[in-house]
Amino acid sequence: MNDLPGIVITGVSGRMGRMLAATVAGSDKARLVGAVERQGHDWIGRDLGTCLGGPETGVIVTDDALAAFSKAQAVIDFTAPAATVEFAALAAQARAVHVIGTTGMEPTHLAALKAAARHAVIVRAGNMSLGVNLLTQLTKKVAAALDVEWDIEIVEAHHNKKVDAPSGTALMLGQAAAEGRGIALEDNTESGRHGITGARKPGAIGFSAIRGGDIVGEHDVIFATAGERIVLRHIATDRAIFARGALKAALWGQSQKPGEYDMLDVLGL
Repeated sequence: MNDLPGIVITGVSGRMGRMLAATVAGSDKARLVGAVERQGHDWIGRDLGTCLGGPETGVIVTDDALAAFSKAQAVIDFTAPAATVEFAALAAQARAVHVIGTTGMEPTHLAALKAAARHAVIVRAGNMSLGVNLLTQLTKKVAAALDVEWDIEIVEAHHNKKVDAPSGTALMLGQAAAEGRGIALEDNTESGRHGITGARKPGAIGFSAIRGGDIVGEHDVIFATAGERIVLRHIATDRAIFARGALKAALWGQSQKPGEYDMLDVLGL
């Protein structure tokens, strides 16, 4: 068992952190060797198993990320942009694969990740599921086949604790649509409509965000023109799909050279 790749989970007390820890711990292809939380968290110094209400696992929650990463072959990170940038530098120092599911990244964050990827493998995706990545490819192909007479709208729904909008997945789908159209997404985006907004800009890609309850994730890509619509949809009902995808990425990254990758690379799409 000790020859299996060791994996560290950051933000382990969070919704995704718990799911990731359970997924890795239950895998026969990897082993959980570390769990990281922010300084001052009440899990620090305690056994992860007891923190989760189960038996001891021998994995002690720590706020010393570098020490944890140095014992691992991969880090799986679904936290926040600023934390992810710090973890990227430490994972690169430890030469550990860094799998990033964090969303809400800004250009400065992405630039820091690019620098870290010169020394280590980084796999970053707005969504780790096979279904969403297939949807991304379909979106690009449909957008390429239709002209600007077809409006594109991306509607996403998530639980009421999600802090960023549009979701990372929605932006990934928007980017795919923009690439299919041969345009820059940042110059052709409409979102947050309210009041008298005027007519829709021809060729723009629109975003709408819904937040409520415990919705795991729902994404519709709507292509609409006079008299007809095409709707591509993905519905996630179990957060475990993201954890399984992240674990797959962590294992895939073991055989790759330093650089930036995404789930399309991992899945061979």
